[in-house]
Amino acid sequence: MGPTSEQLLHFGADHAGAVLQYGEWWRIVTAMFVHVGIIHLATNMWCLWNLGLLAEPLMGSAGVLAVYILTGAAGNLLSTLYNWLYPIRDVVGGIGFPVGAGASGAVFGIAGALIVLLKSHRLPVPPLELHKLRRSVIYFAAINLLIGFTISLGVVERHTGVSIDNSAHLGGVLCGLLFAAPMVPRIGASRGLFFVRLRMAIAMVVGLLVLFGFYLVHVPRPN
Repeated sequence: MGPTSEQLLHFGADHAGAVLQYGEWWRIVTAMFVHVGIIHLATNMWCLWNLGLLAEPLMGSAGVLAVYILTGAAGNLLSTLYNWLYPIRDVVGGIGFPVGAGASGAVFGIAGALIVLLKSHRLPVPPLELHKLRRSVIYFAAINLLIGFTISLGVVERHTGVSIDNSAHLGGVLCGLLFAAPMVPRIGASRGLFFVRLRMAIAMVVGLLVLFGFYLVHVPRPN
C-alpha cells in the first residue's frame, strides 16, 4: 500500500543519481513497471486498459508494446534530466534526487500516438465518430497534464504529500506524437505498409532516445 523509497529503488524505480552517477540505465525501463502502491497501479492500469482498447486495433500488439516501452523510456529520460538539473536541496545545501516510478509516462505516450493515428483518413470509421474519439483522447491528455502541473504547485504538494512526475508525462506524450508521425493505422492500410512504417517509427525513436542518453551522460553534475 505504501512502499518506501528504498523498496521502490530495490525493485527498479528511476533515480537520477543512480542512473547518471552509477550507470544504472536499466532503471529507465524498469521504472515503468514499478508503482507507488496498489492505488497508483490500479489507476494507471485502468487508463492503460481504456487507451489500449483504442490503440491495439490501430497499432497491433507489437505496436502497442513498442510505443509503451519507448514512450515510457522517453518520459523517464526527461524526468532524469529534470531531476538532475533541479535536485532536492536540504537545509545545509546537500542535494538529493526523488525516486520516480509508474507507467503514466507510457500511458501518456499511447495517448499521444492515438492523437495522431485517429486523424488518419484511412480508417473505415465515420469522420464524426473519429473526431469524437480523438477529441476525448486529447481531453484526457490535456486534463491530466493540467492536473499534474496543478498538484505540483508548491502549496498543493505540501498539503497533500502527492508529487507528480510531470516531466515523465510530458516526455511520454511528446514521444507518442513523434512515434505515430510516420505510421499508418493497421486498419485501412496494407499489412506490408503498416509493418514498414512501424519499423521506421521504432528505429527513429530508438535512435533519438540513444542520442538523448548520450547527451545526458555529458550534462554537468549540479553543485
